[in-house]
Amino acid sequence: MSRFTAVTFCLILLLVGIASAADSLNVRLVGHCATSSSAMDLALRGDFAYIADWDSGLQVVSIADPAHPVEVGHCNTSNKAYDVAVLGSYAYVADGQSGLCVVSIADPANPTAVGYCQTYWASGVAVESSYAYIADYTNGLRVISVANPNVPVEVGHCYPPRNASSVAVAESCAYVPDYDDGLRVISISKPAHPVQIGFLALPVGGAGLDVKGNYAYVTDGDSGVRIISVADPTRPVEVEHIITFGSANAAALSGSYLYVVDGTGLRVISVTDPANPLELGYYDTPGNAEGVAVAAHHAYVADGSGGLEIFQYSGDGVEETPNVDLRTTNPMPTIVRGVLMLGAEDSRQNTVYGAELLNTAGRKVADLHSGANDVSRLAPDVYFVRSGPSTVGHQPSAVTEVIVTR
Repeated sequence: MSRFTAVTFCLILLLVGIASAADSLNVRLVGHCATSSSAMDLALRGDFAYIADWDSGLQVVSIADPAHPVEVGHCNTSNKAYDVAVLGSYAYVADGQSGLCVVSIADPANPTAVGYCQTYWASGVAVESSYAYIADYTNGLRVISVANPNVPVEVGHCYPPRNASSVAVAESCAYVPDYDDGLRVISISKPAHPVQIGFLALPVGGAGLDVKGNYAYVTDGDSGVRIISVADPTRPVEVEHIITFGSANAAALSGSYLYVVDGTGLRVISVTDPANPLELGYYDTPGNAEGVAVAAHHAYVADGSGGLEIFQYSGDGVEETPNVDLRTTNPMPTIVRGVLMLGAEDSRQNTVYGAELLNTAGRKVADLHSGANDVSRLAPDVYFVRSGPSTVGHQPSAVTEVIVTR
């Protein structure tokens, strides 16, 4: 399907009088690939996703066709793979009690462990230039030279944080959520002598984060996501708090959208105005979503026992992935070039298709019928299609949201 030029759509089945909960809003599942144990985190490079897979190490998945991801390589690591970062021809795995594991990915089909650097308990990793930065759980931040990837060597150490869970690097600073206390900002301008320069106490501490521009987006477990201004890294200030349904584990910013994974799945949040975030979509995943990365209009989720899940957010009218099998059994209304298409009647259930288009105030703006409906004169807005099958058994109405933009 080509990119929508004049009128585009987002489609979603809402919870309206339906016993079983709908599992998505403006987000659809594009592809899936099972992993060996439990997908904890991932990094993207080119046509490949590199997955930290708890019991089995590093798993390499081809995402050249996001609709049909396939495992192409695997490398066992010595301990428990918590996190992974990729730079150049190497993947850097936070491998629990084994510390940092450096894996050559020059041949993605044959990833090979080439170096280790022992730390206490590596739970998070970030890489920049010739250094890997390890969040070492109860032992603070470790700075490891990877100038020679075959012989990584620790060169610096900063304590606290006391319970370092993850790490992100930006503008000569390492940002480390302390699971018990909050966000710590550590200067790494001198990698051999990292020193804390800023701190923000948080009620629940921090679990994961992403840092872009003047903001850090810190997931803090049961409480959700904290948006923190780091325009002055020495004085981080909380701007807003987003409450999520499950335990928020990780976040990734792409443009003005923040992709958050929590215990229930993936959530898409607009942070165009960081002080007024707005949730735009979600998808409940089968596993316990642990990590997320975003590239080329797709969100890649490390979904614990659910493996790798690939999603597409449809709220901004991005081009649909070709050859995608839509993961729904219900025919959905779609808008293309000013025409709203509704599914035909379902004679197998003895239903008669009747529908109407409602505005956000719940007022009917048009009667609809199966097939093509001209909606080219509608003002850009959110509308709802209410379809009420008049059936024996009095089944409830289904409501579907459509967004018209120009």
